[in-house]
Amino acid sequence: MASIKKYLRSFIGDKAFYRTVMALAVPVMLQNGLTNLVSLLDNIMVGSVGTDQMSGVSIVNQLLFVFNLCVFGALSGAGIFTAQFFGKGDHEGVRQTFRFKLITSAVILAVGLLVFTLFSDPLIASYLHEGSETGDIVATAGYAADYVRVMLWGLFPFALMQTYASTLRETGETLLPMKAGIVAIFINLILNYVLIFGHFGAPEMGVEGAALATVISRYVECAIVVIWTHRHSIEVPFIIGAYRTLKVPAELVKRIITKGMPLLANEFLWSAGMAMLTQRYAMRGLAVVAGLNICSTVSNLFSVVWMSMGTAVSIMVGQLLGASEFVKARQTAKKLLAFSVASAAVIGVIIALLSPLFPQLYNTSEETRQIATGLLLIVASALPLHSFIHASYFTLRSGGKTWITFLFDSMYVWVVALPLATWLTNATSLHIFVIYALVQYVDIIKCVIGTVMLKKGVWINNIIDAR
Repeated sequence: MASIKKYLRSFIGDKAFYRTVMALAVPVMLQNGLTNLVSLLDNIMVGSVGTDQMSGVSIVNQLLFVFNLCVFGALSGAGIFTAQFFGKGDHEGVRQTFRFKLITSAVILAVGLLVFTLFSDPLIASYLHEGSETGDIVATAGYAADYVRVMLWGLFPFALMQTYASTLRETGETLLPMKAGIVAIFINLILNYVLIFGHFGAPEMGVEGAALATVISRYVECAIVVIWTHRHSIEVPFIIGAYRTLKVPAELVKRIITKGMPLLANEFLWSAGMAMLTQRYAMRGLAVVAGLNICSTVSNLFSVVWMSMGTAVSIMVGQLLGASEFVKARQTAKKLLAFSVASAAVIGVIIALLSPLFPQLYNTSEETRQIATGLLLIVASALPLHSFIHASYFTLRSGGKTWITFLFDSMYVWVVALPLATWLTNATSLHIFVIYALVQYVDIIKCVIGTVMLKKGVWINNIIDAR
């Protein structure tokens, strides 16, 4: 009995541990929570104009999600080194990783603009299928095209802001990105109200107004983060001389690419896989597209609690590995995993209880509301599973095991989840609830793989001292 208690206590930290976790996670949690709250309100406002408008915006955001995660993945590869350089006290190393991020995000921005300029129409069309009473395919395609045309102007400030904000977070400055995000959120919310509906003498722009509000808020957020960083060089010394040259030592570039390229590939393939999954679900009709949009917007609002744990894992475990405190890194990772799963279980109960209420906020069909409610219940039941996978992914990544996380994450989507969804939608007449639940719960296999990798300790490495 005593040994069991001792084992269970190994998953629980002391007050100082949770204070550190909260100091890292809460700013990200608040920023993302407010962002997702505004996304929910934005969604409701666009949805009040019409279901077709809401579906068009949802499709474009699914495609832009791929670009966003490509930026995130590219920066995360260098970010592994940033956290460990900072843990070692090497500011020049942090500065070099920042330069690498600038160059990489610029390349991704150019590719993203090219793809969306040339291929947005066929990409949007792939989501438009008959199969439900709700929705007009032609109208939805038109609204999506209007929305994406404006949203492209926001890709530049997003990429630049992420470059700065990720480096700030990895060096311990989590409050400034949060504050900038909060300002941008309220600007976005106010402009949504003004531009979507044409209040205070502004033109009634509908979905284009929603896009313009987002773009303006992104420029404001980017300006706040960039200006603050350059004015507070004492607090964040990596920015001193950061632009004297964009040259990064070839040896470091090679190491970042070796460790980081799998992360970029992973984020691209994973987000593309998620977009393809949504396209498969959309084959059951436009009502499913609208229902998925409501489900993801609502669940994202609550999931920031356990999703923000990825930031805590990356920073806390990464810095310990950089300082070669391997035993403490293992103990910290175990406690963070337990805390993540526990928080997700609580959030899952809350989502389940509120699942019938949120869809009623939308001015949409009863068919769409019923689909959204059912999908939310499935998401709620699977949250503990996905929170464990999420924390496992960031633990493995913090030690530079990016090829393992590549196989563990995106390859799994393309080899297991997507083929399963494709077969279920094409070869069966199963209801969307059954298809969605089976695809969600097949991730149990991934959970087992993550457990094995964590126990083996293959992620326990100091990559900045490795040669």
